[in-house]
Amino acid sequence: MTHTAPRDIIVPAVPAAASPRRRTAGIVMAVASALAFSSSGPLVKPLLEAGWSLSAALIVRMGLAGLILSPALVRALRRERSFLRRHGLALLAFGLIPVAGCQLLFFSAMQRMPVAVALLIQYLAPVMLVGFVWLRTRRTPSRLVIIGSIVAIAGLVLVVDIAGVRFDLLGTLLALGAAICVCVYFVMSERTGDDLPPLALASGGLLVGAAFMGVLAVTGVLPFAAPPVTVVFRGVEIPGILALLWVGGVATTLGYALGVMAVPPRRLAAGVVHRAQ
Repeated sequence: MTHTAPRDIIVPAVPAAASPRRRTAGIVMAVASALAFSSSGPLVKPLLEAGWSLSAALIVRMGLAGLILSPALVRALRRERSFLRRHGLALLAFGLIPVAGCQLLFFSAMQRMPVAVALLIQYLAPVMLVGFVWLRTRRTPSRLVIIGSIVAIAGLVLVVDIAGVRFDLLGTLLALGAAICVCVYFVMSERTGDDLPPLALASGGLLVGAAFMGVLAVTGVLPFAAPPVTVVFRGVEIPGILALLWVGGVATTLGYALGVMAVPPRRLAAGVVHRAQ
């Protein structure tokens, strides 16, 4: 009897995570989200080098993605009149940390180091989460999770080449800051559900992030410049605004939409965290 009661409490906490189909769908969406995010850097970096300010690029990127996903936010507002009162703080935090904070830190790091290196450091976020859960719960992760974390860290060391000239301390710290913001992204996305739809969280957070960057630009905290330029991507010249429209309308929209849909307990995160513990 002493062993049965705790088990009855723990098992219902992950009701749908055991479904192979849902876990597979979550993994597919998570991979697609990562691929979408990874396509942003190679397009935004030449735009910044051509004369666009970081604030202008992020305002267009986040604002466009937030507007595309806004129907989900509008539906949530219509369904529940107290939606903003109940979830306004969550939308604000999501917009300032996982959205504006992550992008501001990542693209700042990207300007000081290769895009691939900045991405790899940022994608240490799952490893950091594993360590946090380990310290908080005092429960050792599974062997598979530990091996995966070691492989991720080893791959980062090999690519960053800490003994070479490519290592940039400030850029590395900025990228690590972006990784912490990604950790917050995972944690907040996991708490979405019927009362806080994932796409409504993504849309609200993106619009908050765009507004925050707009305030920084208007007040002069960050410079603002959006000249008509052309950028070269894989040897092809394209208008800068076209590249940014792709980044905002496709890469960022799909990245955040698929990411928040993959993380909730009913699909990916609960099963992964349950296995990690």
